Amino acid sequence: MSFTSLIETANLQLRRVPAWPAYPLAFGYVGWLVWLGATGGLGVEPVVALQRALGEAALYLLIAGLAVTPLRRHAGLNLLKFRRALGLSCFIFVVAHFLAWAVLDLQSLGRVWADIVKRPYITVGMAGFALLIPLALTSNNWSIRHLGARWRQLHRLTYAAALLGAVHYIMLVKGFQMRPLIFLAVILILLLLRLRPGRLAMRFQRG
Repeated sequence: MSFTSLIETANLQLRRVPAWPAYPLAFGYVGWLVWLGATGGLGVEPVVALQRALGEAALYLLIAGLAVTPLRRHAGLNLLKFRRALGLSCFIFVVAHFLAWAVLDLQSLGRVWADIVKRPYITVGMAGFALLIPLALTSNNWSIRHLGARWRQLHRLTYAAALLGAVHYIMLVKGFQMRPLIFLAVILILLLLRLRPGRLAMRFQRG
């Protein structure tokens, strides 16, 4: 079987796969991580481990969402029907990550603003979180119809949110660690792949 035939077969099979199971799976994974933390399954620092696991899950889903367009453009694999579910599932993990920090770590919503101002890595992370809020609120058919071309422009904030999330992770870890850098590298590669060759050449010429 040729690569083209394989992709066509995959696209046909994917049409039969619903996107909605992503939501209960996301909530289920959050619940499972919380249960692990409560029962000693996340080690000696369960709150820190919980925050990291939730944050990494959000980054994985951000990367999956960013990969949809390059996969369709360069490989012919059509995953567009899953992009909204990926984005909203990512937001679920980001909210859970925020709550784990604010409620379980700080144990006081009143200390949130103080930490945002005091700690640069939290400032960066909260900036990424703030960018995702309007995207989550407009990830519905009503918003697509009423915003028109502005909807596509608004959802380009995903690129900045992904970069801020990766930078937040790099700033968060202690010492030199490859894992956060790999996240950032993958995000940068996917953003470059979204550029059409003609536009990329024009940008280089302008530079």
